[in-house]
Parts: sequence; structure tokens; C-alpha cells
Amino acid sequence: MYDAVVVGSGPNGLAAAVTMAAAGHSVAVLEAAERPGGGTRSEELTLPGFVHDVCSAIHPLGVASPAFSRWPLAHHGLEWIHPDAPAAHPLPDGSAVVLERSVESTASALGPDGRAWRRLAAPLVARWDELSAMLLGPLLRPPRHPVTLARFGIRALWPATALARGLFEGERARALFAGLAAHAILDLRAPLTASFGLMFAGTAHTGGWPMAAGGSQRIADALVSYLASLGGEVHTGWPVESPADIPAARVVLFDVTPRQLVAVAGDRMAAGYRRRLARFRYGPGAFKIDYALDGPVPWKAQECARAGSVHVGGTLGEIAAAEAEVARVATRSGPSCSARSRACLTPPGRRRAATPSGPTATCRTAPAWT
Repeated sequence: MYDAVVVGSGPNGLAAAVTMAAAGHSVAVLEAAERPGGGTRSEELTLPGFVHDVCSAIHPLGVASPAFSRWPLAHHGLEWIHPDAPAAHPLPDGSAVVLERSVESTASALGPDGRAWRRLAAPLVARWDELSAMLLGPLLRPPRHPVTLARFGIRALWPATALARGLFEGERARALFAGLAAHAILDLRAPLTASFGLMFAGTAHTGGWPMAAGGSQRIADALVSYLASLGGEVHTGWPVESPADIPAARVVLFDVTPRQLVAVAGDRMAAGYRRRLARFRYGPGAFKIDYALDGPVPWKAQECARAGSVHVGGTLGEIAAAEAEVARVATRSGPSCSARSRACLTPPGRRRAATPSGPTATCRTAPAWT
């Protein structure tokens, strides 16, 4: 009998398994697919030798994770690679605004809004260690730094549109913040959406927005390797369709979606909890296009070539209108896209052909609720 079994080998499931194994418990992870990783997988999706990330590609919260920073994942093959700039945001006039690692460098390119960007970002950077530990840690106890959290919350509670228009006068700064906040995948007029913009600004100016050398699969591989060193096990090709498929264990954790959990163990749940899970409404759908290119992306705004992520969404008004259409389950005429290029992340002296890849474009569409 295991102390714990984890169903699902996404990064959350693997992190839970590592945490328990590090505490001395016997742990097994069960994964239906032939490779572990869930959303942190990489495959040759276009041409032979071109490695693409199946889902996540850029990992600001990976490098900021309190858990990842404690574990010796570098000794298990994980290497973070940083682009020259975390992100760029092209605008309809052919220019682009760049989110730099430095608060000052970002602010200096925003003209009259530079001062407002400093007021927004500098406090995040100054208190980032305290703030990130509270925002990315478990909500099991009162915050250790309540004043720091309260100052963050005053702005985080706002809708992203309201905060951007209240802080900034020009379209460049407003668009930059909108591109960050749009990672919420919510109507940007909704309360709390500003929190996403603040979080991603904070990560950009502190730990950065890196990718894993060799692809996101290396994150899962490092977690699996570290888990094995602690005595844990990972079993792939093991689908779980009912409790009978799970080995005997004192505790079973599921890293799956609500409806998957109901399908597997619904008959063991209280009726009210089962109904709540069955009614879970999934968020907007997304699709991703992977390209294999024979050269750099010919961006009209050359600044975009320095960025690991490019937010192709237009102005604050255009991004907000597009997200509002998605929230209304309407057909969108101008989807927002996030383009990511591995080419700009190849470090000097390393053969780019080792893991060649063109950019990835991820676009959001009307919700795929079923």
C-alpha cells in the first residue's frame, strides 16, 4: 500500500508527489498518456527535429514558484533561458512597446506615462519576495505581511480597464497593461482582472519570463527525476476510469478537471458536492498554431524580435472589446494572439539546430463550453 497516489502527472500533480515524497511518504503517480507532464509537454509537431511545446511555453510563474526555487531541479536537467525582453506589444501604427526586465527601461519608453509605470511597478519589485510567497503559496494561514498584501489588493481588486485608464494617459502604456491582464482570459471590465496585469508585470521585472531549455517537457522530466530520487514512482499508460484502477493507498489526490473527477469517483462523493462539480463551467476555448520557419519572424516593429512573448492584440480598447465578446459567447472578428519564439532564446554558443522551433501563436476564441 502506498501512502499516497496522485492521478495525473501535470506540474501540479508532480509537485504534490514531490512534496509528499520529500516528507518521507511512499508515492505513486498515475498518468494515462505515454509521457508525463500534462500541460508541460513538448513534441515534434511540425517537421522532424522541430520541438514545440504542446501547451505552456513561457513560465514566469515557474521560475517564481516558491516550491520550484527550493527544489534542486537544475541538478535534474532543468535550465531556464531568458530572452532579451520578457514581452513586446505591437500597436496598429507599426510601433511596439517593450516590457523590459528593468522597471526603468520599460518606463523610459512610455513617455509621459513612464512615471505612472514606475509608481505601479517599483513597489511590486521592492516587496516581491514577500508578495510572491503569499500570492503563490497555500491559503492556509493569515498572511505574514498583511500590509504588503493590502497594498497590492487595493489595485488588484480593480477591473483591468479601469486601472489602466486611471493610471495611464497614452495608448502605449494602456495596451501594455492590457496585454498582461488578458492572461486572465476574462472580461477585462470584471473586478480583480487588474491582479493579473500586476502579477505578470511583477514577474517580468523580477524573475523574468523564461522558457525551459529544450522545451517545457524538461520541467516535467526534472520533476519526475527528482521524484524518483526521493523514492517516488511515475506510471504512464495507466488510465484511471474508476476507483478500481487505483492501487491501494492511504490518500488519493487527483490532478484532473472537475468533470473527470466526477466520472471517476462521483459515486463516492456527497450529492451536493457532486452536483457542484458537474455544473463546473469551463472557460474560453483556445487554439494554438505551431510554425516551423527557416528564418526569424519579420516583425514590422523590430523591437518584437528581442521578446520571448509578443502580445498581438492592439490597443486597450480593442483587447477589452475582444475579451468582452468572448465573455458574451459571441463570434469574434479580431481574436487576440500571443506569439512566442524560441529562436530569440537560443543562448550564445549553443547550436540552434539542437532544438529548432519556429514561433507558436495562441489565440482565444468564443468559449468551447460543453
